[in-house]
Amino acid sequence: MMIELFPEGFEELAGPESIELAAFTDESGAEALRARFDDVRVDAVADGWESEWRRFHRPVTVGSLWIGPPWLEPDPGLIAVVVDPGLAFGTGAHPTTRLCIELLQSLEPASLLDVGCGSGVVAIAAAKLGFEPVTAIDDDEAAILSTERNAAANGVAVAPLLFDAATAVLPDAEIAVANIDSRTIAELKPSERCGVLVTSGYYESERPSVPGFARAERLAEERWAADVFRRE
Repeated sequence: MMIELFPEGFEELAGPESIELAAFTDESGAEALRARFDDVRVDAVADGWESEWRRFHRPVTVGSLWIGPPWLEPDPGLIAVVVDPGLAFGTGAHPTTRLCIELLQSLEPASLLDVGCGSGVVAIAAAKLGFEPVTAIDDDEAAILSTERNAAANGVAVAPLLFDAATAVLPDAEIAVANIDSRTIAELKPSERCGVLVTSGYYESERPSVPGFARAERLAEERWAADVFRRE
């Protein structure tokens, strides 16, 4: 019922004996709540509530890269990757994203494909590290728009493409990065030109395989893992 009333989002607060669902709304929204729920409380919110979410986004450092939101200043001496999360997944803070970018820094720059680009953080980091050309694909239009916006803000060349990676051979690139999930990774069809595949999005206990590729390296952090596969 909350999703129907507030499709743009609401907050869930778990207590010891109950769950409270909270929406930021006006009086008409409060009336809609009262019509659907028996127990409704209305509280005034403090000034600046609309930007309170920003405090949850903290910058991270991965090797030579500083990855953070546009309202924070990058650390001096590091290459800045500025990412506004928007509606797409990916700020650089998740262990799987950090692991992928760490593995990229151990590879020789070449053409690169970011599979499931989200906000574009991996693609932008790759471009900053000298990989080119960089293509970013996702089946979510919001991700493509977010990647376009973030790439432009960082002054790098990334070609976003609306593409369902599970249905066809992937676009050409020497290196492909797929930070998605182990089931989809096992179904990927890299192009014949692809010789290196960097994968993540799964727990350390999972060991996905890709036909025609052999695992060459693995990193793990906070129960998450990332692998480098090379074509056999």
